This record gives sequence, C-alpha cells and structure tokens, in this order.
Amino acid sequence: MKKVFSVLILCISILSLAQTKAPFTGKRDFNIEQGASGSGTPAYYLDVKKNGDVHFGFVQINQADGTETKEEINAGQYNPTVMKVHFKTYNETFYVKFDKEKIYLTDEKGKIQKSDDCCPVSEMAELNCNCEGTLYQ
Repeated sequence: MKKVFSVLILCISILSLAQTKAPFTGKRDFNIEQGASGSGTPAYYLDVKKNGDVHFGFVQINQADGTETKEEINAGQYNPTVMKVHFKTYNETFYVKFDKEKIYLTDEKGKIQKSDDCCPVSEMAELNCNCEGTLYQ
C-alpha cells in the first residue's frame, strides 16, 4: 500500500510539473492585423482563467443597424507553443501564441506568420511584417 501511495504521489508531481503556467490571468484585448481595423471590425479579446483555461472572444457592432454579434470559445489549457481558435459565427479558424505583453498569429506549428496586413499604418512602406499585436488590459 505504501508503494502504491508513493507512486501515486510521484505521478501527481510529474503531471503538475508538466503543466505550463499561463503568463497572466484575466482579460486582455488585442488587434493583430493593424490594417484591418475600422468601424464594424470585430474587437478581439482573450481571457485566461485561474485554472489555465484560455477563452477567446470577439464583439462586433454593425455600424449600419447597430446589431451586436459576439462569441466566446474555450480554446483549452494554455499552451505556449500554439493555440487553435475557431469561431463558429463566421467559421473562422486561426492559430496564435501569446506571452505577457504580445499575441502572435502563427501557423499550426507555432511559426509566427508574416503579412502586409500586419504592418502598422505608420509603417505602410514595410512589407511582410510579423503578425503580432499588443495585449491591452
């Protein structure tokens, strides 16, 4: 019985060490594609829960009639390599990774994407900027 208990404690310790801690808890707003912002553009956010679950969401207000569209999904436990986000409302899927201050648009393997759409307006002469955004509290 003592051996079983020792093995159980060892397994729990290994599992707790294997989990990666999220860089923060709470809600942060973000915008990755700088050139795509404007009236009617979805406002994206992520919300890291105390248990490590990461929720992504958006709110969009139609400028013509004032209707609001919103959705929030649970993308699972925080993963520093890559997280898949799928919004059913617009059948939109993208991959991201984030740290304490920034969020990055990635491919399925976690490689940061580059695009002209990700260049800041102040740097429109640049091409293929990293697709990253600041996380705002």
